[in-house]
Amino acid sequence: MARDQYTFTNPVELYSEIEPRKGHQEEPGLDADLAPQADLGEDTYRGTGRLTGRKALITGGDSGIGAATAIAFAREGADVALSYLPEEEEDAQRIAGILREAGATVLTLPGDLKDKEYCVGLVAQTVEGLGGLDILVNNGGKQIYSEDITELPDEQFDHTFTTNVDAMFWITKAAVPHLPAGSTIINTTSIQAYSPSETLVDYASTKATINAFTKALAQQLAPKGIRVNAVAPGPIWTPLQVTDGQPPEKLEQFGEDTPLGRMGQPAELAPAYVFLASPESSYVLGETLNVNGGMPTP
Repeated sequence: MARDQYTFTNPVELYSEIEPRKGHQEEPGLDADLAPQADLGEDTYRGTGRLTGRKALITGGDSGIGAATAIAFAREGADVALSYLPEEEEDAQRIAGILREAGATVLTLPGDLKDKEYCVGLVAQTVEGLGGLDILVNNGGKQIYSEDITELPDEQFDHTFTTNVDAMFWITKAAVPHLPAGSTIINTTSIQAYSPSETLVDYASTKATINAFTKALAQQLAPKGIRVNAVAPGPIWTPLQVTDGQPPEKLEQFGEDTPLGRMGQPAELAPAYVFLASPESSYVLGETLNVNGGMPTP
C-alpha cells in the first residue's frame, strides 16, 4: 500500500534514504536542481476536503515548504496564488501543474518581495484572480550565512529584513481589509528564533521578529474573527540550505543534532499549515507551532 501522511511510521527511520550532501547553487536556487531531491508531498499527501472552497496566497510557493504547503492546500480543496522570484519560474510551473491536477485554480505571480509595490499588488491580484482571499501564508524568506559580523554586508542585512519582515508587513496590511471572519494568517518563523546559530545573526533576528509580530497581531485581529499563527521549522531540506544558507562543510551533518537524528522534509511541514488554516484550529491564535524534530523551545 502506498504511504501517505496518515501511514503509521517510525519517524526516526522516515526518509532515511534521503541523506544531505554537499552541493551549491546560486541564490535563490531551484528544487529542480536540488540533490538529493526533497519530498514535497507530491506522491504522499492525501487530501480530505479540509479546505474546500478556500482561497490562499502563499509567498515562496514555488519550492520547499511553500510548495509542499501549496500542494497540500490544493488537495484539501483550496485555490492557490503562488508568489515567487522570476528566476524560480521552472519550479513554480511544476508546482502549478500539480495543483491544477488536484482541481485547483492557480495564479502564478512572479516578483521580488523586496518591492513594496509588488507585495501590495499580490493581494489585489489574488483577490481578483481567485475571487477573494481567506488564507495568507507569509513564507518567502532569505537566509545567507556569515561567520563574522564585521564581514556581514549592510546590503545583505537590509535585504534579509526586507524580504523576511517588511514584505510580511506590507502583504498582511494589504490583505486584512479583504479577509472575512474565519480567515487565517500563517507566518513562517524558525527554530532560529529560539536557538540562533552564530552564522545566522541577521536571519535569526528576523525570525524572532516574526514570532513577536505574529503574537501581537493575533491579539489585534482576534475580535475580527481572523486568526494569526506561525509555524517554526527546524532543519528542513530545501534550496535555502544549498544557496549559502548553511556553510558547505556543515551540509553533510545537516539535521543530525535533532533528537530524531535527521533533517526534515517539506512534506512534514504541510500538515501543520493545513491544521492552522482549517476551522479545526478555531481556538488556536498567536501560536508558534514548532516542527523541528524535537529540538526544545520555550
